[in-house]
Amino acid sequence: MQEKILSKNKNGMLVMLMTIAVMAAALAGVICGAIIAETGGSPLLVICSLIVFCVAWLPLCGLRVLKPQEALVLTLFGKYIGTLKGDGFFFVNPFCTSVNPAAKTKLNQSGDVSILKSPTASSMDAAEIASKKISLKIMTLNNSRQKINDCLGNPIEIGIAVTWRVVDTAKAVFNVDNYKEYLSLQCDSALRNIVRLYPYDVAPNVDTTGDGVADDGSLRGSSDIVASRIRNEIQSRVDEAGIEVIEARITYLAYATEIAAVMLQRQQASAIIDARRMIVDGAVGMVEMALERLNENNTVVLDEERKAAMVSNLLVVLCGNRDAQPVVNSGSLY
Repeated sequence: MQEKILSKNKNGMLVMLMTIAVMAAALAGVICGAIIAETGGSPLLVICSLIVFCVAWLPLCGLRVLKPQEALVLTLFGKYIGTLKGDGFFFVNPFCTSVNPAAKTKLNQSGDVSILKSPTASSMDAAEIASKKISLKIMTLNNSRQKINDCLGNPIEIGIAVTWRVVDTAKAVFNVDNYKEYLSLQCDSALRNIVRLYPYDVAPNVDTTGDGVADDGSLRGSSDIVASRIRNEIQSRVDEAGIEVIEARITYLAYATEIAAVMLQRQQASAIIDARRMIVDGAVGMVEMALERLNENNTVVLDEERKAAMVSNLLVVLCGNRDAQPVVNSGSLY
């Protein structure tokens, strides 16, 4: 289905003025004909004026008003005739009908696709939805959080925000049943397909790019790359619906509640091990430096046994969690 833009129908004001003038002339004809008929004249003028007055309002049904970044898909007896785009006052065939199967569907900023019911909606919102207009503005879809297993099988909760807009109204209306619900469903599916390729955090021997080489990709550390892949995946799925996906961003990422405590302990243990490794490396370097300085200046000559005792004492002092309590030896060194 190819979109056809109706660009020569921006004459709604002229048609409205002409229609009002014709109806006013018909009303004047009815009055004049009634006067003539009372004086014994022919009632033909009254009949013709009444017929004209009764049918003169039909062109008013073909008037359409559009705001900036709005479109209207029109059909005539079931056949697609074109799309009105841009702001202005338009006139189309009075028998044309507007088509928008997603008119009653509202994509919230903070929830799934929901049907907006008239009892809970304001009168202005209800009128806007009933107008069958298609918004061409950039909109945001923020689906609810999903629980998905990463490539290591760990359950995580993740949510995304997708900015999108309609670029082909004919495809959006006729190629899918409801383009808003279709977009929401494809976002969920694409999110699952991409997330299952990555671990939550960097893991060894994991290939996230599909080139057969292990890399450091992860959901937490490669959020921009993951978001780009999610965006491309969604775009490939919604091309047939006439939708352009501008951007996709991860808005929430965390381990699922059933393993969050265990993973937190694992992260804490890893952090403690890294800290200890750094402390030990620094302590060994300081001990080596102390022994070298003592040997250079011949301050104290130590045999191997005393060196080992000194190294042990220094490591205890430097690597301990608490302040050392020194013991002063007032006697002989040996």
